[in-house]
Amino acid sequence: MPTTVLLLCHHSIPSPLITAHDKIPQSIKAAANFTQIPSWASLKSNPPSLQTQENNNKSQIESIHLISLSKQGKFKEAREFLKQMEDAGISVSPRSYHCLFEACGKIKSLLDGRLFHEQMQRTVTNPSEFLENSVLMMYCKCGSLADASKVFDEMRERNLFSWNTIIAAYAENGVFDKAFCLFSNMLELETKPNGSTYIGFLRSLLNPCGLAIGKQIHSHAIRSGLGSNASVNTAISNMYMKCGWLEGAELVFEKMSEKNAVTWTGIMVGYTQAERRIDALALFAKMVNEGVELDEYVFSIVLKACSGLEELNFGRQIHGHIVKLGLESEVSVGTPLVDFYVKCSNLESASKAFEWISEPNDVSWSALITGYCQMGEFEEALKTFESLRTRSVDINSFTYTSIFQACSALADFNSGAQTHADAIKSGLVAYQHGESAMITMYSRCGRLDYATRVFESIGDPDAVAWTAIIAGYAYQERNLRKELSSSWITVKGKVHRFIVGDKHHPQTEEIYSKLEALNYSVKKKETGLLTEEDVSNSLPERKEQLLVHSERLALAFGLISTPSSAPVFVFKNLRACKDCHDFCKQVSSITGREIVVRDSFRFHHFRLGECTCNDYW
Repeated sequence: MPTTVLLLCHHSIPSPLITAHDKIPQSIKAAANFTQIPSWASLKSNPPSLQTQENNNKSQIESIHLISLSKQGKFKEAREFLKQMEDAGISVSPRSYHCLFEACGKIKSLLDGRLFHEQMQRTVTNPSEFLENSVLMMYCKCGSLADASKVFDEMRERNLFSWNTIIAAYAENGVFDKAFCLFSNMLELETKPNGSTYIGFLRSLLNPCGLAIGKQIHSHAIRSGLGSNASVNTAISNMYMKCGWLEGAELVFEKMSEKNAVTWTGIMVGYTQAERRIDALALFAKMVNEGVELDEYVFSIVLKACSGLEELNFGRQIHGHIVKLGLESEVSVGTPLVDFYVKCSNLESASKAFEWISEPNDVSWSALITGYCQMGEFEEALKTFESLRTRSVDINSFTYTSIFQACSALADFNSGAQTHADAIKSGLVAYQHGESAMITMYSRCGRLDYATRVFESIGDPDAVAWTAIIAGYAYQERNLRKELSSSWITVKGKVHRFIVGDKHHPQTEEIYSKLEALNYSVKKKETGLLTEEDVSNSLPERKEQLLVHSERLALAFGLISTPSSAPVFVFKNLRACKDCHDFCKQVSSITGREIVVRDSFRFHHFRLGECTCNDYW
C-alpha cells in the first residue's frame, strides 16, 4: 500500500503531522505525490472510516478533508461530505465549521453559508462562542445584515469581537444610526470598546458626509483613553483626509508621538489628492530623515507627486532609493516609475524602468505604450503592443485607446482593424472614449464607412463620440468652415490656452517680452525657391500676424515657465504653418531646448534645429 494511503488509514498519527501538509513547500509536495490522497468518494467505501470510529479523535481525517474542501471552495462536495458524516454519527470539529464559514464569507456565498449554518444548527446543540462569532462574521461579510442581526440577537454570550463585528458591518453598509445604537448598547452593558471598535467605524467614513460622525467618534476615542493609540490615530487621520478635512488630518498627525509608515503615507495621499504635491515631497524627505521604513506603497505615492510636478531630478533621487532597497523589480514600484518618466517626457528612462519590472502587469504595459503615443513614437507603440499580445497579460481599455490613437496618426487601417477585432474579443469595445478613438482612427484612415458603423453601434453616443464623427466628416469632406486656430500647453497640471494675438493671459507682458527676444534672435533661412505659402507670408499684415501665432505664444510661455532642462510640449488644434515650424526649429537651436509640437496631423520633435518630420507633414 502506498505511503500516502497508509497516512489516511493509520488513525493513530497525531493531527499536527497531517495538518502540517499545508506548510510543505510545493516542490516537496510534488515529489511526495500528495495529489494521490483519496477523495471522500474512495473513503466512504472503507467501512472503518465512517462506521467503526468510537470517539472524536477518530474523525480527524474526515475533518481535515472537510477543511481541504472549504479551502478549495468546493461547497457542494462539502455539503455531501457533511451529510455522510451526519448519517454516520461523526461529529464535525468547530475548526471545520469555522473554515467553511470563512470560505463562504471570503467569496460572499450567502446561499452556501446559510446551508452550512442550518447543518450546524441540526448537529451542534450548544455552539461555542467562537463558532457563533464565525457565523456572525460570515453573514456580515456576505452583506446580509438581517441574518447577522438575527444571529447576534440569539447569541447566548457576546464578547467584544461580537460587538465589533456587528457594529463595523452596519457602519460599512452606511447604516450609521443602527451602528451608533449598537455602540450605545455595548457601553450600557459595560463592554469596554477597544481600538478595533473605533477603527472599524472610522474605515467606513469615506466622504465629506461622514465628517460630523467622524468627529464624534474621535471625541469618544479620546474620552475612552485611546487618544494616544497609534492605530486609532492613524485611522482618525485617514478618515479626516478621506472626508476632505486635510487640516484635521494634519493636526492629528502632528500630535502623534508614534507614527508608522501607514500614518505617513495617509497624509501623503491627502496632499497628492489635494494637489499639494510639494508638501507631499517635503513629507517624504522628512520620512527619510527620520529613518521611517519605506515600502512599495510609499514610493508609488511620492512618484505620483513627482509626476504631477514633472520634477525629474527629485524623481531620479527617489529612483536611487528604490534601487538601493532592491524594489525596482516590484510591479507596484516599477509601474509608477514608468509613469513618472513618461510624464517627464523621458522615454529612454521609462523604457529601462519597464525592463526592470520582473512581472509587468496590464497597467505597466499601458503606461509605456501611452508614453510612446504621447511622444509621437507611434511605430514603437505598435511594436510594444505586438509584444504585449504574445504575453499572458490582460490588455486594458487604456492600452486599446492608445493603440487606436497610434493607428490614427499613422493612418494604419490594417493594424487598427486588427486591434478593433481584439478589443471585441476581449469585451472592451464599449468603454468611455474607446469607441470615439475608433471613430477617429477609421476617419483618419479614410474609412468613414467604418467610422459611421462604429458610431451607429453606440446606443447613446456622448459628446465625445459626436465630436469624433463630426470631425471625421469634416476631415473627409474638407468643406466645412475652418476651425479657429488655438494652441495650449500644460504647466504644473494647469492648461494654458492661446489664440492668435492673445493678450488675456495673466503673464501676457512676460510672454510677449520673451517672444520679442526670440523673434529678434531668429533668422529665417532663405531658400532658392519660394513656395505659395512664402509669398503669402511676405505681405506686411501677414508677417505681423505670424509673429503672434498661438503656438509661438504657447512656446514662449513654456520657455519662461518650465525648468531649462525640461522639454516644452505644445498642442495645436490645426496643422502648424511652415513659418511657425521653421521658427520652432530655430528656437530649439538657439535655446538648446527640446520642443514638441503636436498639431492636428502629427507630432513634431524639434532638437538642435532639426525636426523628426524631416520638414514633411
